[in-house]
Amino acid sequence: MRCPYCRHPDSRVVDSREQDEGQVIRRRRSCLECSRRFTTVEEATLAVIKRSGVTEPFSRTKVVNGVRRACQGRPVDEDALALLAQTVEEAIRANGVAEVPSDEVGLAILGPLRALDEVAYLRFASVYQAFTSADDFEKAIVELRAEHRAQAP
Repeated sequence: MRCPYCRHPDSRVVDSREQDEGQVIRRRRSCLECSRRFTTVEEATLAVIKRSGVTEPFSRTKVVNGVRRACQGRPVDEDALALLAQTVEEAIRANGVAEVPSDEVGLAILGPLRALDEVAYLRFASVYQAFTSADDFEKAIVELRAEHRAQAP
């Protein structure tokens, strides 16, 4: 790590601390040349590969905005949307890859959204899975009903 003061190419780590449940590491460093101290922040980046092939950083805000449209008029608050976005990011990071296709992000959204609000789930799934007819909606509703029956005592 290059010293920001004297530009010396080497430093010593004095202290390391994890933040955001281990997603970020703050390191306190000391320059071996000028002995000044500085802090670095290390964060594993997560990139999304869009259908066009363009890569962009993962954004919880984009997840929240997409799901918010599906939840319009539904009794879902902002905290629930933020928690859903966090759950989606954690699920994607758990795969252990630095780049994920946008399709995988959509799939990761469907499960938590289904648990949050079934109507919003159907709205999101209709766009994400490109429903083309009422039969597609009917099939999704039949699956939801079967799941409810399986969970009923």
